[in-house]
Amino acid sequence: MSFHQILVAIDQSNLCEAVFSQALNLAELNQAKLMLLHCINSEILGESTITMPLDMGLYPPMVNTAYENQNNIMQQRLEESKAMLRRYCETASSRGITTEFDYKIGDPGQYLCQVARNWGADLIVLGRRGHKGLTEVFLGSVSNYVLHNAHCSVLVIQ
Repeated sequence: MSFHQILVAIDQSNLCEAVFSQALNLAELNQAKLMLLHCINSEILGESTITMPLDMGLYPPMVNTAYENQNNIMQQRLEESKAMLRRYCETASSRGITTEFDYKIGDPGQYLCQVARNWGADLIVLGRRGHKGLTEVFLGSVSNYVLHNAHCSVLVIQ
């Protein structure tokens, strides 16, 4: 089987290097294009913060400061993500592989499947952290979601 467009899930886990390395080797072998995708969970960025009415006794400048701090953290996280993606992209490009990258804010499983379909990927490469039992129930399993919902082949690196 030959692959032409490989979508690679890039995150900040210890497994990411192995995922990227495997995708890079497959891209070289198949002369395929790579799309590197990093999904930032919105809860991590604090988007799930509940807006509190001012009549609860909160001082308005304090609320504004909290939102500004939250926004600064989000911007810093986005810049770190873009820098990480650029590094991986440069590594692939230096090996002659056509590579692009993108990042999304939201559910990683859903975005991986959506981007794979829109970009025309014929393979998704991602890692599996090994969550089991209640941890998987509460945190979810991106690899499990992608395996059951992707329109194309999926390679899961353990």
